[in-house]
Amino acid sequence: MTPTGEETAAAPAPRRGRPRSEAAEQAIVAAVLRLIEQGYPLALLSVEGIAAEAGVGKATIYRRWPNKEELLLDVLQRVDEPEPPRHEGSVRDALVAALEYLRQAALARRAHSSLAMLSTELRSMPELYRRYHQQVIEPRRARMRELLARGVENGEIRGDVELDLLGELVIGPMLSRTLLRPDAELDDPMLSATIVDTVLQGIAPPGDLAR
Repeated sequence: MTPTGEETAAAPAPRRGRPRSEAAEQAIVAAVLRLIEQGYPLALLSVEGIAAEAGVGKATIYRRWPNKEELLLDVLQRVDEPEPPRHEGSVRDALVAALEYLRQAALARRAHSSLAMLSTELRSMPELYRRYHQQVIEPRRARMRELLARGVENGEIRGDVELDLLGELVIGPMLSRTLLRPDAELDDPMLSATIVDTVLQGIAPPGDLAR
């Protein structure tokens, strides 16, 4: 029987859930992380295996990513901690924020074994590592150089040391704890400030050291 206009108007609207494409993408990303956690090396992951783990067809993956490398690069960028916004205060506070980002990212990796394994496995695929370095690491280094140049310009930092080296002096202690010493203490919320303040004493302009 054809419903009347009154009956049609009274019919409940269909429930709207999360868009299928978004749900599928999240299922695929989660599948990659699960497979890594299960011990599958990045180089041996296949689109077929990822699709089976995610419960989707290969075509669903290829509609979003042209190949496995693009998918893995996207996963790497998705699981990174959100970058801190540009800090408009003092250079010292901006450097503390940059180190705090690294500390929080390291804590997240320690809490989720798949993230730690993903970081370790990345170097097994040189081309993927090169592209990740180009798209993620280099922009971070550029922001650090810009920040340090601002510190030199306003007199907070000495100007006779190359900017990349200055950046390594600031970031190095945190990278040592997060990458080279997996058992090193990272829970201290003042760690970032302690590192920055200690390093800034050494890279302050000569006049400031005499004060």
